Amino acid sequence: MPCTRTILFVDDEKFVLDALRRALRGQHDCWNMHFAQSVDDALEKVQAVSFDTIVTDVTMPERDGLDLLATLQNSDATQDIPVVILTGLADVDLKRRALELGAVDLLNKPIVTEDLIARLHSVLRLKSYQDELRDHNELLECKVRKRTLELEQSRLEIIWRLAKSGEYRDEQTGNHVARVGSYCRAIAENLGMPCDFTEMISHTSLLHDLGKIGISDTILLKRGHLNSLEWKFMQQHCQIGYKILKHDPMGLAIFLRLPGDDHTTTPSTFNNPLLQQAAIIARSHHEKWDGSGYPRNLRGNEIPLPARIVAVADVYDALSHARPYKPAFPEQQVLSIMDEVAPQHFDPAIYAAFLKIKSEFQTIKHELADQSHQSDERAVMDSVA
Repeated sequence: MPCTRTILFVDDEKFVLDALRRALRGQHDCWNMHFAQSVDDALEKVQAVSFDTIVTDVTMPERDGLDLLATLQNSDATQDIPVVILTGLADVDLKRRALELGAVDLLNKPIVTEDLIARLHSVLRLKSYQDELRDHNELLECKVRKRTLELEQSRLEIIWRLAKSGEYRDEQTGNHVARVGSYCRAIAENLGMPCDFTEMISHTSLLHDLGKIGISDTILLKRGHLNSLEWKFMQQHCQIGYKILKHDPMGLAIFLRLPGDDHTTTPSTFNNPLLQQAAIIARSHHEKWDGSGYPRNLRGNEIPLPARIVAVADVYDALSHARPYKPAFPEQQVLSIMDEVAPQHFDPAIYAAFLKIKSEFQTIKHELADQSHQSDERAVMDSVA
């Protein structure tokens, strides 16, 4: 038994506590013993000292041992302290109540020293096992939290790299996806959206243009206006991105099936809300409030909310930065163009939120600025089309 076990004895009779001191003096090398003459005194000591067990009389003036037991059980900090009840009463109902309140053992007065020592050694041994189990569980929980955080960071890193892979097709897009994600977070916060929505859209918006990896370089990097056929192909990037990101339950279930799998895992197990929202954004971020957008000509609230937020962020950034076919427009020109197209293009509430925090957008744009700036008039056509 470790020599650091700490015990509190509670009895309103001083001579009883003195008798316990004398009877247990041979245990001083392995027990650190404290004594209290009332429940209130005991509770004060409990606040100051971490006890491994408490031995208390039942019958005491004002507050009795059952009050002490109930108070300890009602606190997360003390409910695991084992309590041994001492009583001279042959009251079966009292003993039942004590056990129901959480007492671990009952001893009758007068106390036989050898019995008390044996019972306390047993209780302390059990407490030691419980402490070891608690520490082990806390260690496991810590490892699980760490692993969960690592998996979350890994997932977000994969999303980031997937988003950036599309941008490597065009080096001039620079930090576009990072800016759009930051703009979307700012808008969502201003709209008072829940934290989980705000976090999710800041991540899922990074993948809004993923479908451009399926567009030919001759179209994607063309300098000057796209002809009507080229424009039709360019518009397909929304559906391409959606198809890449959308939930494919059967295919994913087959891919993730492990050797020896009993095939009881259902496809719905692999449903990923983050990728679901990313797919919705990829398909719908070029829809317009008046129904003139693409690919499905959605109107008003038919357009998913995340896509309506991304639409404002994407247009602002596209107008503000250089592309192979256009220069970066000055801030006032960007705002002027957005004001002009806003009634047709944007959700009024989201656009109003943007106007309130446009200084935040300017700060983000400055902090995540690209290195190069070039220009052409087609920017306006593409970004608001």
